[in-house]
Amino acid sequence: MILEGILAVCQPLTILWIAIGVVVGIIFGAIPGLTATMAIVMFLPVTYSMSASQGIAMLMALYIGGISGGLISAILLNIPGTPSSVATCFDGKPMANKGQAGRALGTGVVFSFVGTLIGIGILMVLAPVLCAFALKFQAYEYCALALFSLSMVVALTGTDMPKGLISAVLGALLATVGLAPIDSRPRFTFDMYQLNNGFALVVLLIGLFAISEVMSFAESVRKKEDFSIEQNVKMKGAGFSLAEFIMQIPNAIVSALIGVGIGILPGIGGGVSCMISYTVSKNTSKHRELYGTGIMDGIVASETANNATIGGAVIPLLSLGIPGDPATAMLLGGLMIHNVAPGPLIYEKNGAVVYAIFTAMLIAAVMMLLFMLWGMRFFVSVLKVPKNYLLPIVMVLCGIGAIGNANQIFDTYVMVGFGLMAFLMIKAKIPTVPMILGFILGPTFEQNLRRVSQLASSDPFWNHPIFCVLIVATVLVVIFSVRANLKDAAREDSNE
Repeated sequence: MILEGILAVCQPLTILWIAIGVVVGIIFGAIPGLTATMAIVMFLPVTYSMSASQGIAMLMALYIGGISGGLISAILLNIPGTPSSVATCFDGKPMANKGQAGRALGTGVVFSFVGTLIGIGILMVLAPVLCAFALKFQAYEYCALALFSLSMVVALTGTDMPKGLISAVLGALLATVGLAPIDSRPRFTFDMYQLNNGFALVVLLIGLFAISEVMSFAESVRKKEDFSIEQNVKMKGAGFSLAEFIMQIPNAIVSALIGVGIGILPGIGGGVSCMISYTVSKNTSKHRELYGTGIMDGIVASETANNATIGGAVIPLLSLGIPGDPATAMLLGGLMIHNVAPGPLIYEKNGAVVYAIFTAMLIAAVMMLLFMLWGMRFFVSVLKVPKNYLLPIVMVLCGIGAIGNANQIFDTYVMVGFGLMAFLMIKAKIPTVPMILGFILGPTFEQNLRRVSQLASSDPFWNHPIFCVLIVATVLVVIFSVRANLKDAAREDSNE
């Protein structure tokens, strides 16, 4: 079956479809608002006439290219192309501002490849074992996991914790708009049917990062300054040395493991894994005060984790038939179209297709690395375009991305509203990052907390050891993060 799967993919036409999938995925990932999920949805009909191996290989290539492409706009424009690249902005754009755009892109591309390889390796070796562990996660465990992830907000708030907590709470409140998760009662919809499904994460991200950036530029447009950013990029290889690569290996391994672990759990996704890995990397670093100023470590943590999440998310998809994120939900549809039934018997009934998927993912990862390294010099040229020409184009693309999310103009108004809110938050020095974490994790926490409240009388929490471990870990994270933030604040006061 292994040989049959490899031979099915190693055909000229299949490799061509993989290459097309990677390139299209990178383009969709790089354009704000156009995600890997959209790319898979648009190309599902294209795969109808293909064989199972060809069609699924192309869809996997779109997935890998889409997740990786988000780093391009995150680093060059400070706008995450996909939710999985949010944390890449924190150090990517500062590096680009210091004239190290090529180095930042090289770091992101190489460690995206590393994260993808680690994720695929774990997928191939440990899928059955990890799926058995993931099945133990019920309402109690998901509630504790969401609480643990929300505790990372304390680490992301910086020295001004009250403002960071305000941002996180605001994000969680925005997530409550729409129909309630259990009883489906409308909340804060004001009789507007467009709000029944709540605010889309993609629209929120576009508003927080892209529209606020345009507004900040518009504020300074009358000032006499050179709007173009000249970048004389002189790169050797990927932009960093072998010694720097070796130094980042421990960071990459930890981040990849976090990414795979988060990917296995349904409904969490790369947006959370990149934030958690970035926070863990920052908290365990000897130079945590440099995070956010433009260092490799932050990009390595974010990009390794979000690409490792790909392998993690495919584990429950193949072994249990449970999609780990929206993109794998679309992949599930692609598998069904080609008469491949995911589940515990997939290795017996469609073993050759499974190994074809593994082979296609490896080939797509290599192609992603080659295409993005080759295109880096062209990507960096974006920085040479004057902002007064570039940002209107970005605005148009953002509008297209917002409308494409649910095919409604209403989302463009929401996008502008979030942009105005982010602009005012920046003025008030309130960080926007905790808002994203609150928005993503709020629904998971609320839904499982309500389930836990119903189960508590018949199924007490001490029957759930994983829940207890996560609660203890949450308390420790909060304590150590608060101590670290207080030390940073004291250091800043002494420097002043």
